[in-house]
Amino acid sequence: MNFDAIKKLSKEFLLDGLRVSIILFRIMIPVIIAVKVLKELGLIRYLGSMLEPVMTIVGLPGSMGLVWATAIVTNLYGGAAVFISLIRDNPLSSAQITVLTSMMLIAHNLPVEVRITREAGARVRAMLPLRLGCAFMYGFFLNLVFSSTDWLKTPGTPSWSSQISDESLTSWALGEFKNLIMIFIIILFLIALMKILQKTGITDRLGKLLKPLLILLGIGPSAATITIIGMLLGIAYGGGLIISESKEGIISKKDVFLSLMLMGLCHAIIEDTLLMMFLGGNLFGIFLGRIIFSIIIISGLSRLISGLPDWIVNRLLIPE
Repeated sequence: MNFDAIKKLSKEFLLDGLRVSIILFRIMIPVIIAVKVLKELGLIRYLGSMLEPVMTIVGLPGSMGLVWATAIVTNLYGGAAVFISLIRDNPLSSAQITVLTSMMLIAHNLPVEVRITREAGARVRAMLPLRLGCAFMYGFFLNLVFSSTDWLKTPGTPSWSSQISDESLTSWALGEFKNLIMIFIIILFLIALMKILQKTGITDRLGKLLKPLLILLGIGPSAATITIIGMLLGIAYGGGLIISESKEGIISKKDVFLSLMLMGLCHAIIEDTLLMMFLGGNLFGIFLGRIIFSIIIISGLSRLISGLPDWIVNRLLIPE
């Protein structure tokens, strides 16, 4: 590869990184400011106390509920911004960070993602509670494993954290600016990595390895390829393709639902997993354990749907 090609590729990465970052920062910056206002007014502790009963069940302090809630409403980067703002005053163990980041991975950006799945052919009344319920269930399971052992009890060490050294407004603004720069660098890294994986064919090879498993789970061959795309690249890609295919009647309604549900539990498995690793999530919990959990859930749903009358399936899961 000559210098001009490298220069062109670098410019492409930079422009893609800027485009993605601008979209994300439009969401994140208001969130960061809102968190600062809440902290200054003492409302973080109040909100934490409201969420504490729920978060305590999964072994987390109540304040971390704000992190998950932000990720649910916005996206993983929005949740990461709140996490960075709070972690200095609320230190967590590696186990706790793994529980939190795993829940974020399963349930985030729901207003957008649930809308995509609705357009593709799955009822919101099914997808929304299933995503939230599975996130909570997996967090509960991980906490049970971690609390019954001494695994990951050491203090969590995010690869980046709040750069604020004092409480002045200037220091806070500078620290958050540094955090945004770090997030921009991470976005560039993730974009570059995804392009390399695609150009080297690694993404295609991973897809071939996953395809027999999806068919074994009850997801037919017509939906398997699209499901793999969603799992590897994100629900927007896979869901968008399913919208097109399902409207043409190429994919069965059952396959549409199972495919969308699997993508909901486990999508963008490379990019999103790496992002949560930067926050301090353990690879077993946020990747391997999540895949195993997703397989178990989809296997159970596949058997359940197969045993239900069509009118119940249409009423609760898939519109006619």
